[in-house]
Order: sequence, then C-alpha cells, then structure tokens
Amino acid sequence: MSPTRPAAVVVLAAGAGTRMKSDLPKVLHPLAGRSLLAHALVAAQACDPAHLAVVVRHQRQAVASHVEQHFPQAVVADQDDIPGTGRATECGLDALPSDLAGTVLVTYGDVPMLTGETLQAIVAAHDAGGNGVTVMTARVDDPTGYGRILRDESGDVVGIVEQKDATDQQRAIREINSGIYAFDGVLLRESLAEVGTDNRQGEKYLTDVLGIARRKGRRVAAYVCDDLWQTEGVNDRVQLARMGEEMNRRILERWMREGVTVVDPATTQVDAEVSFGRDCRLLPGTQVLGASTIGAKVEIGPDTTLEDVEVGDDVRLVRTHARLTEVGAGADVGPFVHLRPGSTVDAAADVPPFTDLAATEDLR
Repeated sequence: MSPTRPAAVVVLAAGAGTRMKSDLPKVLHPLAGRSLLAHALVAAQACDPAHLAVVVRHQRQAVASHVEQHFPQAVVADQDDIPGTGRATECGLDALPSDLAGTVLVTYGDVPMLTGETLQAIVAAHDAGGNGVTVMTARVDDPTGYGRILRDESGDVVGIVEQKDATDQQRAIREINSGIYAFDGVLLRESLAEVGTDNRQGEKYLTDVLGIARRKGRRVAAYVCDDLWQTEGVNDRVQLARMGEEMNRRILERWMREGVTVVDPATTQVDAEVSFGRDCRLLPGTQVLGASTIGAKVEIGPDTTLEDVEVGDDVRLVRTHARLTEVGAGADVGPFVHLRPGSTVDAAADVPPFTDLAATEDLR
C-alpha cells in the first residue's frame, strides 16, 4: 500500500441533527446537488482508501439506503446504544477487517466543504511524521465554542481542552480542533478499547485516544488547515444556507477560470456535478442543477433553470425550464419554454416561445 493511501476512512453519520428541525436526516439535506453525506463520501473516495465505512444510527434505514444506492462500495456500520464519537468510530472499525493496519481517517457526514485534497495532505503528513495521531486544526479569530489545541515546547499536540473545561489562558488559544483525524489503525483500535464513559456526558470520546497514544509513546501532531470552511459542520438551516452560498461561489469561480462567463454570480447557481464546455455564457437568474452536461459555446438565460439535462454545443436557451431532457447542438430555445422530462430537442431545432414540450414529443 502506498504511503498516501489510507487503509480506511470512517465517516461518522449517526447523529440526530435535531437543530435542523426536519423529518429528513441532517446528513441527507441537499447542498449543491448532493447530500451533505455525499459530499463527505466523495472527499473520502478521493483518497482511494482500501476500505470505506459509514456509521449510522438516527433514521438508520434512510441513511443506509442512501449510502447503498450512491456509494455501494461503502460498508454501513451501526452505532449501538453507547454514545460518543469514540464509540461511533469503534463501531465503524468493527465493520472492517480485524487485522486492519495502516492509516485510518475519521471524518464526519455533516462537513461538506472538506476536500479530498485536504484529506490526502493529512494522510501524507501523518505518514511522513510517523505519527500515532494527526488532528486537523485551524487558527481562527474567535475560537469560542471550539476545543482548543494544547501543544508542548516542541510543537507536538499534548491534548485538546473543551471550552467549558478551559482555563482563561487556554481560552485565549486560537488553534481549534476540527474533529477530523488520521490514526495509526492498530493504535486506534487498541486505544478505543481503553476509553471509558466516566465523564459528565456518559460518552466515549474520540479525543481520549490522544492521551492514550502519548502514554504509549506515540507522537500526536497537528495538520493546520488554512481554509476554515473545510472544518465547519452544518448544524442548522442557517449554517446550511451559509455553506451553500460559499460552495456556489467556489463552483462558479472554478468554472470561470475554466473559460465560462458568469455575468452575475449573485443570481447564478451551479451544482457540484455539472460540467461545461468552453466559452459558455451564463446570464442572470440561471440555475444549472443536478448532473447536467453542457457543451461548448452555450448561452443560458436569463431566468433559466436546467436540471439533469444534456445540452450540445452552440445552443441558446432563453427563459427556459428543462429537466431530464436532451437539447441537440445548434438549437435555439425560448423564451418561455418548458421542456418536460423525457422530451428531446433535435440539433439545429428552433423552439418557439411559449412551447410546452411533453415527454412523448420531440422537436425537430
């Protein structure tokens, strides 16, 4: 196994997410065309782990079905009645081979901005340092509410102290714990067996592994992430909206650098799995959603929504709503056109204003 390929990634997705106030499990709420959990699993897959586990509990069937449908290579593990991130991680490990050795990453199903590149960098730093544990941290202006990273004179991490337990001096520390870790897999399994629930919350804490690792003579280090967004989880709909705005900004910026003109980014939305050819032009009020594939030199908008569509080169779509449809190269569509699921617009077709194209129809 190469040094930068983890033995496993364990994604924790068992929480209830009560602050969302929703019948839908928190990790299944959509963001930029994927669920929060799907974003986490896409990042995990980018590391090419030998094993991928997702730990579930709250609304187990819905979350497990989502994983099985979209990420069939992942193993679904059930958290039992013992609460805490340490127990959740242990349940994830129990679903994997008992002789698992190598680096194990632990991430969360509600941290959608975390990228595969960052996870790969954590694994590389962990392996290069020969660390027992590597925790991803960030330095923030206002660390209120976060666990603080405690370091010794050599810079190694000696512990994490939560806000409620911190002294005034510790509360002044601006380096915070993201909760995302790389562990030596054998050390992690052995250490979790020693972690108890003798604390105020009655939980098995994953952070307790750090102290055990140091007692065993293993180095605990930090990987400092400069992008605070990658450390943030989604706990309520206000955070979901903030995260969506930032993710959309990044998606648009990436496509603009790839040769797509976005006339008004403030009124343009593009999902994570959309693709564009060069020299496309997105006018104000445009949404391109789902897994849409857009050819080159396509003009979209204004006031147009496309979802899961396939559009050829040199197409113009004006004030058009289309879903699950195909538009051939050179077509001119709109304004005020509805393309229903299953309908087809042939190459070079001219779709006149106020057309409502049904699934059984195709415009030539």
